[in-house]
Amino acid sequence: MSGKQDSAMGEQAPIDTRNAAKSGKSKGGAAAPGARKRTAPGAGTRTESRLAMVRRARRINRELADVYPYAHPELDFRNPFELLVATVLSAQTTDLRVNQTTPALFAAYPTPEELAAAVPEELEAIIRPTGFFRAKARSLLGLSAALRDVFGGEVPGRLEDLVKLPGVGRKTAFVVLGNAFGVPGITVDTHFGRLVRRWKWTEQEDPEKVEAEIAEIFPKSEWTMLSHRVIFHGRRICHARKPACGACPIAHLCPSYGEGETDPEKAKKLLKYEMGGQPGQRLNPPADYPGTPAPPLGTSGQVSA
Repeated sequence: MSGKQDSAMGEQAPIDTRNAAKSGKSKGGAAAPGARKRTAPGAGTRTESRLAMVRRARRINRELADVYPYAHPELDFRNPFELLVATVLSAQTTDLRVNQTTPALFAAYPTPEELAAAVPEELEAIIRPTGFFRAKARSLLGLSAALRDVFGGEVPGRLEDLVKLPGVGRKTAFVVLGNAFGVPGITVDTHFGRLVRRWKWTEQEDPEKVEAEIAEIFPKSEWTMLSHRVIFHGRRICHARKPACGACPIAHLCPSYGEGETDPEKAKKLLKYEMGGQPGQRLNPPADYPGTPAPPLGTSGQVSA
């Protein structure tokens, strides 16, 4: 889920990352007393045992839970069918763009039966803003027909059934299972994969291998919320091209510290969404979300995912 747009709004005050002291720096940028010495990536850091890595990984998860107690799926949905459709649409675009598109989509086709009967060209016109609209329309028509014909118009709550639907892979299936059915799952999207490699939890690139290795580190009960926290952190602070290391509340636990901007003031300017005083991605966020809702389609205030 990637994006290309920058925010033009955002008068909201940025959320305090609170744990700035944990970055190992005192005021003025000097090393704080007792801070763990970090070396630049590739500079020959000592080998970490498997047990030490697991302990560090679990501590990162606990600290992310403190930073993002409101972490949640960033797609608007009211039922499993809407979440399934929104997740399929989210490929190669931002959750924001999907959230701006789905109100019109679900107003026109609120059920699998109605979506399955849609005129392809009319469906394509609605979902065009999400990109790859012809392929996505084929997937939506196919999965809706399968839901109608095979599953009685209901989204199945089993992985093996979901991945048989057109356009649905393991990532999409785990999003639906974890957030619509309460079935734990690890969602390996581009943000999740990037961060777990930066944190040296795994060296794998293949999403299924990443999923398997991370599943060995954490209890199953943590899988869904772990996914949300890691993805939230990747979207807000630990960016792909320029991570905001100097504003990261878990920098003291990160073996890749220094890959991005380490100056606190410069790093602060890289923060996104509620962390940077900008609107979020959901038009209808959960009640505990501390930021402002996303703008409707056709307005400004958009930032990249």
